[in-house]
Amino acid sequence: MSAPGTTGSDDAVQDPSVAHLPDDVRRAIEITPAAGSRERTIDITTVGRRTGRPRRVEIFFYRAAGATYLCSGAGGAATDWHANLLANPDFTFHLKNGIRADLPARATPVTDPAERRTVLAEIVADLNQPHDPGAIRPTRLEDWADSRLMRITVAPSRR
Repeated sequence: MSAPGTTGSDDAVQDPSVAHLPDDVRRAIEITPAAGSRERTIDITTVGRRTGRPRRVEIFFYRAAGATYLCSGAGGAATDWHANLLANPDFTFHLKNGIRADLPARATPVTDPAERRTVLAEIVADLNQPHDPGAIRPTRLEDWADSRLMRITVAPSRR
């Protein structure tokens, strides 16, 4: 059982945005720090902020503080997916490894400094786990301070 503010299979209690999903889809989203790169890799389809056309990109997602997040990573460089979600927060969250599902979702920027620190600290601690030999380590929290960070709310699935 996960303690409040940690990741794990009990996060559905804390994260109502996944509680309504079929069990296999919910489990694919409720990754733990033991998840490797493959389990974290999804596609998202956003609406282009200038063109209005669909834009699909591959990205990692994270679980932290009982919720699901997208994050631009260390350095905080500008990303098109983030700018597109700021302009139009509705997008599609595509599970593609093992379970396949196209989930309507909504992104909310995380701007509160305390929440950002808490979430980014969990993401960095997660990335520093010795479970995924292909990952770059060590990762330092200060390197992630300016990362683009979005909290994800998942609507019922369209499978």
